[in-house]
Amino acid sequence: MTDSAKIEIDEATRTELEAAAFRRLVSHLRERTDVQNIDLMNLAGFCRNCLSNWYMDAAKEKGLDLSKAQSREIIYGEPYDEWRAKHQKEASSESLSQFEVNRPKDH
Repeated sequence: MTDSAKIEIDEATRTELEAAAFRRLVSHLRERTDVQNIDLMNLAGFCRNCLSNWYMDAAKEKGLDLSKAQSREIIYGEPYDEWRAKHQKEASSESLSQFEVNRPKDH
């Protein structure tokens, strides 16, 4: 099989792989507390809060009443206010300016 060959993956396996990749991303972001959300937003157009909002939206689509605080705790691994107190730093004026230029429409 070559690198360009298309792999057939059944729906259940695809979902399992996506879930594993998502869990690894969340774990990575929990470990990288040195990376600030504004830096993620400026570089990638999403941050931990975006992930928590997407998680909450997916829960609502499944009929689950998950609050913003609950979804953030799932992503951050602890209550959001505790994470902020421990890890969030004051954003530089350069980061804030860059965010204003690149701000996604839903923020």
